[in-house]
Amino acid sequence: MTLNNIRQIRTEKGMTATELAELAGLSIGYISHLESGSRKNPSYATMKKIAKALNREVFEVFK
Repeated sequence: MTLNNIRQIRTEKGMTATELAELAGLSIGYISHLESGSRKNPSYATMKKIAKALNREVFEVFK
């Protein structure tokens, strides 16, 4: 199981989930599922996309 800080980092940056989804090239639904914890274990490629969109390292976003 992967725990993440997506919502926390995203809101600290003043970014909406829609903006993050667009920057990462993912659907808003997928981002929402990851943030809520209803979807777990994203691929490493997906984690890299989200981290890059948040301007963070993968380890900072996912633990």
